[in-house]
Amino acid sequence: MAKFILAKKLEMSQVFDENNRVMPVTLLEATPCTITQVRTMENDGYEAVQLGFGESKKINKPLKGHLKDLGNFKYSREFKDGHDLKIGDKIDVSIFKEGDKVMAIGVSKGKGFAGVVKRHGFRGGPASHGNKHSLRAPGSIGSSFPERVIKGKKMAGRMGCDTVTVKNLKVIRVNTDNNLIALKGAVPGPRNSLIKIIAY
Repeated sequence: MAKFILAKKLEMSQVFDENNRVMPVTLLEATPCTITQVRTMENDGYEAVQLGFGESKKINKPLKGHLKDLGNFKYSREFKDGHDLKIGDKIDVSIFKEGDKVMAIGVSKGKGFAGVVKRHGFRGGPASHGNKHSLRAPGSIGSSFPERVIKGKKMAGRMGCDTVTVKNLKVIRVNTDNNLIALKGAVPGPRNSLIKIIAY
């Protein structure tokens, strides 16, 4: 059976392993997800399943008709696996076991407009010897030939809010009573953000 679930990032914490060494973990709350749609090759051109997660107080009429009284879900995401599942099936944290290797996909924290030193790690210009107001400046952005800025040039701009995938995360704890799962290390995104967890 495919192993995937949607979860909400709670916080970072730490646990002790069998050798009494401290281990950083990220706690995620993964309440049971409901299969809301099954994509097939005949109807959609690809195979996938759609999961509903979280509760929403109000949803619009098109979404309400799509969900067909399965629930008012805040999030819907597709996974390219789980073809043996049917609409209405539930997925909870019990599908994961301690020691499983998973990858976590989330949206990183937004950091606003940032300069090249913070955004790309530029070292900046020298702080002395005739330079003025150029310590954190980007410097030259191209030669005179194209007479334009090349696409993809590293410059100042909006930083963060990118989809980030972290692989090879180990499942440390699984609490089925409270729908909690603890992953070793850091997971992208702020608290209460949506995280996709997919096992290998």
